[in-house]
Amino acid sequence: MTRRPVEELDAVIAAALADAELEHEHPAPGQWLVDLPGTKKLKTVCGLVVGEHALRVEAFVCRQPDENREQLWTYLLQHNARMYGVAFSIDAVGDIYLTGRLPHAAVTAEELDRVLGAVLSYADDHFNTMLEIGFGTSIRREWAWRVKRGESLRNLEAFADFADPDRRPRSGA
Repeated sequence: MTRRPVEELDAVIAAALADAELEHEHPAPGQWLVDLPGTKKLKTVCGLVVGEHALRVEAFVCRQPDENREQLWTYLLQHNARMYGVAFSIDAVGDIYLTGRLPHAAVTAEELDRVLGAVLSYADDHFNTMLEIGFGTSIRREWAWRVKRGESLRNLEAFADFADPDRRPRSGA
């Protein structure tokens, strides 16, 4: 398989990002930072790095969980088998990423659109569940503190079903 030069791949990436109207930075040849706007996770920054044989795709999703690490990692690993182009992974401290590689020959505008769409979908679709599993105690504590003080719950509303004691199902009902 022939290697495509960085300049050629950069041109493909630049055109694809412009067509998709995605905000991005291009700090150096072969290096890109792309802002993917979401709904649950408001923004996922995805790095694209042209390597010797492949384009590396990497996006930070969530910091290491405070609790239930094994349960969260099991949840993510069970999704990996059904995912396209990227997979969940963790770094040395347990922070969660989406990572993948595309061979140079596969770097086209259409494939970049698919892979960036996959990154956005997986980060966004699973974000609230990841927070519930890995940070549920902290979220419930924050909810109770805000209720007690009369503070806004607006940015916690996505977690109301498990954080608000009045919405939680009661056992024996």
